[in-house]
Amino acid sequence: MGGVGIIGGGAAALTAAIALARRGFDVTVIGKGFKNTNSYLAQAGIAFPILDGDSLRAHFLDTVRAGKYLNDEETVWNVLSKSTEAHDFLTSLGLEFEANETEGGHSFHRVFTIKNETGKHIMNVLHIAALESGVNFVEGFAEELAVRDRKAYGVFLDGELLKFDATVIATGGFASLFKYTAGSPFNVGLLIGDAILKGAPARDLEFVQFHPTGFMGKGGVKLVSEAVRGAGAKLVTDDGERFVNELSTRDIVARAIYRQMQAGKRVYLDATGIEDFKRKFPQIYAFLIKEGIDPSKDPIPVFPIAHYTIGGVAVDPWYRTGIENLYAIGEAMSNGFHGANRLASNSLLECIVSGLEVARTIARDRPRLGGVPEVPYTFNSLGDVDALRDVLWEHAGIVRTASNLRAGLEKLGEIEADPRLKLLARGVLECALAREESRGSHYREDFPAMSKSFERPSFFDGRCRL
Repeated sequence: MGGVGIIGGGAAALTAAIALARRGFDVTVIGKGFKNTNSYLAQAGIAFPILDGDSLRAHFLDTVRAGKYLNDEETVWNVLSKSTEAHDFLTSLGLEFEANETEGGHSFHRVFTIKNETGKHIMNVLHIAALESGVNFVEGFAEELAVRDRKAYGVFLDGELLKFDATVIATGGFASLFKYTAGSPFNVGLLIGDAILKGAPARDLEFVQFHPTGFMGKGGVKLVSEAVRGAGAKLVTDDGERFVNELSTRDIVARAIYRQMQAGKRVYLDATGIEDFKRKFPQIYAFLIKEGIDPSKDPIPVFPIAHYTIGGVAVDPWYRTGIENLYAIGEAMSNGFHGANRLASNSLLECIVSGLEVARTIARDRPRLGGVPEVPYTFNSLGDVDALRDVLWEHAGIVRTASNLRAGLEKLGEIEADPRLKLLARGVLECALAREESRGSHYREDFPAMSKSFERPSFFDGRCRL
């Protein structure tokens, strides 16, 4: 087949596909459709430090403060400096932003939004542009990377080898390996675990961001955007007590809610003071009304849910992995941009920037398939994924301890599941156990302070190196 194969259908995948197709590459996108991605579900917006009064330095400082100084500073500057290009790329496709908002951890109203369903609008224009650019779409589940001797040859789809000169993992993160998440159910991190198994280490797997305001209803788990708090909603207990600064970073707010719930209290988001909630947050309003909650009158019951995995396949500044001809972008990879805790709305920025940048890298590398050796196909079934979800939720959740993490590792050994998913889950537990400090989205009750001696990333290649 040749050309470039991109696994995934979110913002990073489609941006890379458009940029590569415009350079003359034959591009195939393999996934479950762009509407089944976390990018499509993204409510709030995309952070651009481009308005009058804002600056790259201010955005840099906000990013590093949120990341608790574990960020790779070169990477942060690298990504933020491409904000103008990313903004212009989207607007050149016909996207029109509607408003600018402030979210937790930001010192400026630099979050560009559209009706608080920004992801949906971004994905619609990217999908149209990809079709117009001649990108091929194949609907299906990529079960396995075709790798031999640390060189990638493509992917297996329904047992059939699709050969590519370059293969790009853009499958999103692995938040759906946790029991409660509002994200795409497909985001279990199968190809992240596969890449680790076949020679591409992962980075910072212990850092899992929990969104403070999940909502559980008859329609399953949904997300109540941080922008609702940005618009003035307050977090209160069932006795009406406010207990946290709602616009602190997500780790602080999620932990504060968790503590209240541990104390036996229910937590609510009180948005009754927001004028015209329906117009500002149509998507959220619609699912709340379906659940019998009118946010103009009723408090909204909320609880933290797994939302974003900061760790992923380790990449260099140009999105190359440790396997030849294999690249990773978006939430599937980790390069130190987010540090220990992602700043709100930096993720969509990272998706667009990494998509544009990996296209340049592949154009420079000009990978060639050559002869394809016999590549083993080992996929059988995903197995008991729900058991893995239970283990990670119970043992690698919002608050962690050594004894609980070790208990999780013991349980993991007894689960019958795809070895690549088990390897990824083990990486989360082992790296959380090795990091004997609390930093950002990783909180150890037995080591509640941040420690200078752990101000470095972790890498996992089958064992955690910290």
